Amino acid sequence: MKGLLSGLIALLLTFGGGYFYGKYVEREIQQAEVDRLNTEARAKEQALAAAVTTTADALRKTNEKAKLAAKQRDAAIDSGALKLRVKTSCPIPATPDPAIAAGSGGGEARAELDPAFGKALFAIAEEGDRAITKLNACISLYNQAIESQKGIK
Repeated sequence: MKGLLSGLIALLLTFGGGYFYGKYVEREIQQAEVDRLNTEARAKEQALAAAVTTTADALRKTNEKAKLAAKQRDAAIDSGALKLRVKTSCPIPATPDPAIAAGSGGGEARAELDPAFGKALFAIAEEGDRAITKLNACISLYNQAIESQKGIK
């Protein structure tokens, strides 16, 4: 009976030790997998951060070039080197004599815009261009982020 009891205890200790050793080994394997996935995630994160920095720098340079071009254009408008004109067509001749109207461009009239009004029109267009450029940069970064995360599920 003593031999049977000691054999049962030895069997229990063997199975218990194996169970706890198996849990330990599994925990180590899982920790190694978590570490590997964290390393991959950090690499992807750094790549995305670099892409954001590169895109932000490119966007900043584009905006600076656009501001410089706008300043040069505004200076040209102020100096009179650049005149803004609007060409219009009017179905009714400006003069009652159709021969004179036909000789002056066929009812085509031109008007010079006030420089402040022209600058305001250009400013509105430039604001739209900046918004579109910024949106395109955001879309590009979003697509890069989606592509880099496709492997993670």
